[in-house]
Amino acid sequence: MNPRDVDLNLLVIFDAMARHRGVSRTAEAVGLSQPATSAALARLRAVFGDPLFVRAGAQMEPTPRALELAPVVRQVVETIHREILQPAAFDPPRSRRAFTLLTPDIGEVAFLPGVLRRLRAEAPHVQLQARAMPREAAAGALESGAAELAVGFFPDLHKAGFFQQGLFRTSYACITAAGNAAAPSRMTMKQYLAAKHVVVRPDGREHALDRFLRDKGLERDVALELSHFISLLALLPGTDLVATVPQDIATVLERHIAVRRIELPFKPPQIEVQQFWHRRMHHDAGHVWLRGVVHAVNRRGPNEPLPA
Repeated sequence: MNPRDVDLNLLVIFDAMARHRGVSRTAEAVGLSQPATSAALARLRAVFGDPLFVRAGAQMEPTPRALELAPVVRQVVETIHREILQPAAFDPPRSRRAFTLLTPDIGEVAFLPGVLRRLRAEAPHVQLQARAMPREAAAGALESGAAELAVGFFPDLHKAGFFQQGLFRTSYACITAAGNAAAPSRMTMKQYLAAKHVVVRPDGREHALDRFLRDKGLERDVALELSHFISLLALLPGTDLVATVPQDIATVLERHIAVRRIELPFKPPQIEVQQFWHRRMHHDAGHVWLRGVVHAVNRRGPNEPLPA
């Protein structure tokens, strides 16, 4: 017998016949017409080369071959229903699944703390890995499954094959060390451009502010360029440097070092912070749960500050 000759639907008919011992009762149980059920029984007999069920009084009784097959077929049908046809489920308290998120260091200090608290409370065995990579590599990582979710500012992911969900809209703040007496509380454009700037470009990424200033033909005096926002904790105090950073970074820095905000001489561009995922993960139960957690703990109104 060639396995390709066995239609799984026929196994369902066989299982029902073994339990109900009649064509009409089997037809009613599986939702087929009586002629269709009789035709399926004829195909079963041809496949197995055996009558399988023969009339004895008011019932169709199984042959020895059918009795031999019945428990095996029952197990196959139950396995299909239990293991294959049931919707995929995700049980957070028991899951030991590992998820990889793409986010720059701003995400690690601003977006992940709330997510981690929820995971510790609801899914204590779930593992979370945060990775930073060049912006142009994010699409490939999500497509291949190397990462499940990207959280932050990823304009390259606004394309076919990817889903996106807004978390909040924010902007930029200009900060300096609290002891920097040379910097006024409000700068003119001339003062801003002449100040000594420290610029952070994670993985060499251009920020919306970079494009904003370039489009206006404005150029800052950059004294220091960094790859990580968190480095400002050590490098900003005791200097005359100023840094124009996303609002959330300014808030995080204020919680750890003494800084002062400077009013900008222009209205800075907005940053749309979103989470992105590839369509291959859209219906995955665990992924749906994780997206819900990220959205629930990071959703904010326009320019609403980073929660404590």
